[in-house]
Amino acid sequence: MGIEGRNMYELAKELFPICRSITGEGVRETFQILKRQEEDLKVFEIPTGIPIFDWKVPKEWNIRDAYIENESGEKIVDFKKNNLHVLGYSIPVNRYLSLEELKEILYTLPEQPEAIPYRTSYYKERYGFCLSENQKDALKEGRYHIVIDSELKEGSMTYGEIMIPGDTEKEILLSTYICHPSMANNECSGPSLAISLSRAIKRMKKRKYTYRIVFVPETIGAIAYLSRNLEYLKKHVEAGFVLTCVGDDRAYSMIESRYGNSLADKALETILKQRGRTYKRYSYLERGSDERQYCAPGVDLPVCTFCRSKFGEYKEYHTSLDNMEILSPEGFQGSFDVMMDVILALEYNEYYQVTCLCEPQLGARGLYPDMNISGKDGLKAIMAVRDMIGYADGKNDLFDLSSRIQVPVRQMLPYIDQFLENDLFRIVKEGK
Repeated sequence: MGIEGRNMYELAKELFPICRSITGEGVRETFQILKRQEEDLKVFEIPTGIPIFDWKVPKEWNIRDAYIENESGEKIVDFKKNNLHVLGYSIPVNRYLSLEELKEILYTLPEQPEAIPYRTSYYKERYGFCLSENQKDALKEGRYHIVIDSELKEGSMTYGEIMIPGDTEKEILLSTYICHPSMANNECSGPSLAISLSRAIKRMKKRKYTYRIVFVPETIGAIAYLSRNLEYLKKHVEAGFVLTCVGDDRAYSMIESRYGNSLADKALETILKQRGRTYKRYSYLERGSDERQYCAPGVDLPVCTFCRSKFGEYKEYHTSLDNMEILSPEGFQGSFDVMMDVILALEYNEYYQVTCLCEPQLGARGLYPDMNISGKDGLKAIMAVRDMIGYADGKNDLFDLSSRIQVPVRQMLPYIDQFLENDLFRIVKEGK
């Protein structure tokens, strides 16, 4: 396991306790931590009420405390023990209720009786508590005191952005969200991966693309970001990826762009196939994160989503069971390796054409694969080089070439460098 996996796990652990929502101090505290990791992260605020397409920036919500007390003064539900206990965006309340009245504002998951569900009410003012079905079943007749010490005010919504310049203005977009409270895979894993990718991209010796790494509240934040940047993004983004639920080690998943035929889809699926582990490809009909906004009609950005276990598909999703126990450094490392392979492949993705007729004389240039490689492996390496040259006719991009000759992209890259340096390959326009 690499050091990046451990670093991402530790960052997720630091982010996990914070009570976040689509606005508020929890989001700002999250950005303070992320900014310590990546000093080039810029943070922006959009005031309440600003129109963003068909929406408006909502009021800012902050919470200090919340609990339910029984007649003995015992806190039987306590926000400070688990911040999922409060319905997100609950308005303030301090009142006494009968058990029957209390049950009307309680949210549980009967099918997962030990789990606290995650519930919100962003756009309708109400209040409520979330608890396990087991906790609810244990409630006795009596009078209960409920307190939610929160505020809903004119404020702002916070988002962040890292820009890493390349040799061109063509961009790769990476987007993740920072709006959920204490859920590890669903919330903390995406920003942790994005920070590690940012550092790795900066270490690259050369970058063809400019990289735009965006941290937004899910849905409303992506809509706000697009409302400010859409025309530029439409002209410059070549491929984009939403990063979410990337810290477990159960599976790999991707959710297609709207038609599943973008460069992002092609790149991610090629690498997932070549990583040698099973993965599941979901159609856009099974969308649920910010690919909904980036791929919306009229927006039409070439964006797909990368996950380990897909949101909504693993049993702990949107519950208190989505805790640090389901994350692992190994799971994070796998996600990091996949995305770095995708990024490197995109950096090299061109239509290559061999510059001489018939097979070039590789031996004279010192480009022949190592003949000391024994047996079948040596023959396989020789055939891979010959096949690369044989299909470098300007009609296949790197991903097509890799798929056609059955050689992983990463294995092809050193040869492409050598062929370009020796003027045996040239880059041509698409399909020429």
